[in-house]
Amino acid sequence: MSAHRFWEIDFFRGLAIIMMIVFHSLYDINYFGVYNIPLFSGFWLYFARITAGTFIFLFGISMTISYSRAKSTLTQNQLRLKFMKRGLKIFILGLLITLMTYLFLKGGFIWFGILHFIGISVFLAYPLLKYRISNLLLGLVFIVLGFFLAGLVFDFPWLLWLGLRPASFYTLDYFPLFPWLGLALIGVFFGNVLYKNNKRQFKVPNIPNRNPICFLGRHSLIIYLLHQPILIAFLYLFVL
Repeated sequence: MSAHRFWEIDFFRGLAIIMMIVFHSLYDINYFGVYNIPLFSGFWLYFARITAGTFIFLFGISMTISYSRAKSTLTQNQLRLKFMKRGLKIFILGLLITLMTYLFLKGGFIWFGILHFIGISVFLAYPLLKYRISNLLLGLVFIVLGFFLAGLVFDFPWLLWLGLRPASFYTLDYFPLFPWLGLALIGVFFGNVLYKNNKRQFKVPNIPNRNPICFLGRHSLIIYLLHQPILIAFLYLFVL
């Protein structure tokens, strides 16, 4: 096991990667008209939400672990710059995905998808990383307000990133701050409880971090960026 990583974080993130690839494979089959699959209700709807929720919850936990490791060697300014650069990098990747989906897909290009969300959330969560109960309470507020906003419609698109959607809004991927930042902040709370000062506060079996599922978890960002082009290429070559 790597001395710098907790295998269980990589493992659960790797499981979420597998679930994401399964769902996106079915989504592509449905999108390109190969087979009609009811993905937006019932089992598959909850499957998709659990997959995304797992990523976002683990993102919150991972932020606290990264913060704990870095604060012992970096000044406050260096620490802040480290996280701001990380958030900006992820947000720019989200903008590139917006551009690619706008250019190549028929409709519903990604406005504020999971990478946009994570990039902004790094900025917003950074000042809160050292707190515990405050993150839990604030996270619950975000989730409750998110469910409330989901039942409303607005006549402007400018606050889509918050969760205020116009009636005609459609996108392929959408993770507004309400409610999803709430789940990330709850992850920060559990990160500070379960991995206080970069030390695991519970006992788990010592499983090598070199197993295939942990490998997927360690490389989740690059897999996220590459898996859809690969899936679509496969469909065009062998199915469409």
